[in-house]
Amino acid sequence: MTALSTNELQEPEELLKQKTLRVIDIIDGTSVDGPGLRTSIYLAGCRHACPGCHNPSTWDFAAGQDMSIASLLDVIEEAEFPVTISGGDPLYQSEGVTLLAREIKRRLGLDIWLYTGFTIEEIRASERLSQPLPYIDTIVDGPFIESKRDPSLHFRGSTNQRIIHLKH
Repeated sequence: MTALSTNELQEPEELLKQKTLRVIDIIDGTSVDGPGLRTSIYLAGCRHACPGCHNPSTWDFAAGQDMSIASLLDVIEEAEFPVTISGGDPLYQSEGVTLLAREIKRRLGLDIWLYTGFTIEEIRASERLSQPLPYIDTIVDGPFIESKRDPSLHFRGSTNQRIIHLKH
């Protein structure tokens, strides 16, 4: 995947109808993927394959269905909740996630959380993985490590995972 070109940034409406994300599920009004009630979007595809993962059905990159960014924005706007992007690992679809997050911020001004098995250090070191960062408010980073599992943690599964509030 490549960085967004100037042309793509100047023609958002048609681009948002053409560009898709591979979506496994969308849950409106959930309270487990961040503070308050949220719209959680679960994207397909993950290569981390963490032992003990609670969502192994999301590892398959072909699972779910393609949804246009425009369609996802319609769902999010109708629900009016802050948004969580999870999976799988959404950063395997970083270009589409960047477009979606940018438009959520531009059009709706909603809070966005993103769950990833990559660490923030890995994300910042990669041009591709870091594309969505300007639009994300909070990242829950790091792979799930079964031996560090702690059910008392809020919004994460193992003690190595961090809730990182990004400043913009």
